[in-house]
Amino acid sequence: MTHPFFNLYSHGFARVAVGVPECRVADPAYNADQTLELARQAVQGGAALVAFPELGLSSYTCDDLFHQRALLRECELALQRIVEASVSLPAALVVGMPLVVEHQLFNCAVVVANGAIQGVVPKSYLPNYWEFYEARQFSAADCAPTEGRISLLGATVPFGAGLLFEIENIPFFRFHVEICEDVWVPVPPSSFAALAGATVLVNLSASNIVIGKSGYRHQLVSQQSARCLAAYLYTSAGKGESSTDLAWDGQALIYENGELLGESERFSDRSHLLTADVDLERLSRERMHQTTFGHSVRRHREEVEKFEVVSFRVDVPTTQTLPLARKVERFPYVPADPRRRDERCMEVYNIQVQALVQRLSSSKISKVVIGVSGGLDSTHALLVCAAAMDRLGLPRANILGYTMPGFATSDRTLDQARQLMSWIGCTAREIDIRPSCMAMLKDLDHPYAQGEPVYDVTFENVQAGERTNHLFRLANHHHAIVIGTGDLSELALGWCTYGVGDHMSHYNVNASVPKTLISHLVRWVAETGQVAEGGEAVLTAVLDTDISPELVPGGTAADGQDKAPGQKTEQVIGPYELQDFNLYYTLRFGFAPSKVAFLALSAWGDVARGEWPNGPHVARNAYELAEIKRVLGIFVDRFFRTSQFKRSCVPNAPKVGSGGSLSPRGDWRAPSDGESAVWVRDLARIPD
Repeated sequence: MTHPFFNLYSHGFARVAVGVPECRVADPAYNADQTLELARQAVQGGAALVAFPELGLSSYTCDDLFHQRALLRECELALQRIVEASVSLPAALVVGMPLVVEHQLFNCAVVVANGAIQGVVPKSYLPNYWEFYEARQFSAADCAPTEGRISLLGATVPFGAGLLFEIENIPFFRFHVEICEDVWVPVPPSSFAALAGATVLVNLSASNIVIGKSGYRHQLVSQQSARCLAAYLYTSAGKGESSTDLAWDGQALIYENGELLGESERFSDRSHLLTADVDLERLSRERMHQTTFGHSVRRHREEVEKFEVVSFRVDVPTTQTLPLARKVERFPYVPADPRRRDERCMEVYNIQVQALVQRLSSSKISKVVIGVSGGLDSTHALLVCAAAMDRLGLPRANILGYTMPGFATSDRTLDQARQLMSWIGCTAREIDIRPSCMAMLKDLDHPYAQGEPVYDVTFENVQAGERTNHLFRLANHHHAIVIGTGDLSELALGWCTYGVGDHMSHYNVNASVPKTLISHLVRWVAETGQVAEGGEAVLTAVLDTDISPELVPGGTAADGQDKAPGQKTEQVIGPYELQDFNLYYTLRFGFAPSKVAFLALSAWGDVARGEWPNGPHVARNAYELAEIKRVLGIFVDRFFRTSQFKRSCVPNAPKVGSGGSLSPRGDWRAPSDGESAVWVRDLARIPD
């Protein structure tokens, strides 16, 4: 038996599928064969729900053949086969068929599971325009009997458009079924179903293809899933439907809260299956967080209360290794697609610049003071300052840049700071803080002042404090404001000296930008020449520099010139690429550490190291699960227990993304004296 950690169902996910079987017009036996074959494939892959096209057992293009008794009887026999086969297929199957109820013919979706019909949903809206003539053959759902029950295959089963189906052994899995045109109307039935608790919306469609329709389907399904904070499964008919007057592309789509999880091949010559893993916990979390969703439930209470919930179990595979099939990006703050990454960088950069322009304009201040270390964060903040001055029509000389070498400043970063300020064209100054630091250390009777190499926290913070003290007094002296450079990652981990250093400024342009995104922003500026030409070399050098606070002296290089850094930040707090991953899923979604680790393993794990038995994940630059757990442990304790008091008094800063900010006036409000015990205990769910 595999550890449950390695199974996606242990972490709020569920695997769903959309099947597009090859069909034959008016041949239910053949269509049932194709449907069952795809159902078996989906179940073998671990799917809990499989949806098939509208009228898939008969085919959609039967026209007046729908009124032939022989065809209707064969459809029921085909359904009987599917019901019997479902005994050994642990999944909910949703199939389309015509069905006579009380002398009326309905276009129906039938939900089958565990050898039984769980319910039947008739189509609510019948298109009767352009190429569609459904009202000629079918009755709409509101014409159905009011009792809500029908007799089908010898059993009494729920019937009606107001049915919800709940897979009771999978948390948050409640689904609703609508049929084709139902989602094309101004207020789809699934909108009310979502308010009634459905997290998965299923559309059984036939949907012929014409120019531009594929793109519109994407828009329609994407927007409906986003508005409803739900997953949306969309089917359509494929090969085999009649081409008398129409053509069919067999497009299947799966969206989650506006995000495309998967799309099938179009115009395929064979049956095909689309699977995806939907994050049901994420959807629940979004509904909980977005309180207007609850307001909508209250406003539409009358419609919501009309729904009936049908519950049943599905014995999905929870005791075997089942990795995620969906792609988990390693850098959630940075799009992997180059075009989208450039768009993201452009937008974030302009948010930062616009915010600084507004602050300077409203305060009637035309100068800024900034400490330039030659490292990543201050480099990017300096670039933002330059763009802001350009936009305000002010000279870049109004940027008062100060580099302040201390006891551990390396020759490399000092040289980079000088080059940066020269390239930007700001007013550049250099202040050696070592004399003032030594004076304070003497006042403190610190051992270093007596010649002992004691590099404790006091030694470090004396330097950070001296730099900040100089910057604020320089701002007073020049009627300027101090621009902060500390980033979101440092605030999350408390990697800043309280009251001084990167913690304090008059305005911080970087406070909601994580370290991984800042590195891409600097690279984007270098590649696109946003500030000025000729800076690529120094910006590239900054990007290649080890991240270090440079507060503890290191050794010297072989040539005796460049000091090697005595500190490397990531050796203490863990790799920023992992910590930013941890931050995103903790702050944006509130996931428990065990789920964050599962996602991290999906993004960064390596099957060659044995984390995923029989899994598909092979990655370069991979992290073992043990390292993921160790780094996550650092994050959990620092984020929840030791760092909030620093975040409770940070300066103003612009929020740049939905990944959140840590301003106490914005996304994140937490007690300064909270404990991390519950998160630490959840770490124990991660195998060693």
